[in-house]
Amino acid sequence: MRQEGGTETGSAVVEFLFLGTLLLVPVVYFIVGIGHVQAGSFAVVSAADHGAKVFAAAESPAAGRGRAEQAVLVAARDFGFDGGRLSMAVSCSTDPCLEPGSAVTVDVSLDVPLPFLAGLDMAAVQVGSTATQIVERYR
Repeated sequence: MRQEGGTETGSAVVEFLFLGTLLLVPVVYFIVGIGHVQAGSFAVVSAADHGAKVFAAAESPAAGRGRAEQAVLVAARDFGFDGGRLSMAVSCSTDPCLEPGSAVTVDVSLDVPLPFLAGLDMAAVQVGSTATQIVERYR
């Protein structure tokens, strides 16, 4: 826009800031959300691995389940997730669960919440991981 004196005036800076903010905020939120999902996937891999190792080293299945639940919870908290959205399932390859040479499988799943919207109880995605550990012959 030209004025009478030959100088140009306009609102390009205001338009640039408005459009830049309008486009930048969703991109930043998307990047933060992807990082949150990645943290959730790292958390379940670590939780399943630690849970299987702890369960396989236990003296009894009841003690193993309790220790595995604690290990899974600690691993999830290390990545910033609470236990409310976490689930764990344990299965064994033999009927007496901790027989030497048998396999213990721990399956962990986590509902990853949307970043900054944890109060709405909305999950972005569910991630899961499975780990298997062999019970040692000599304990």
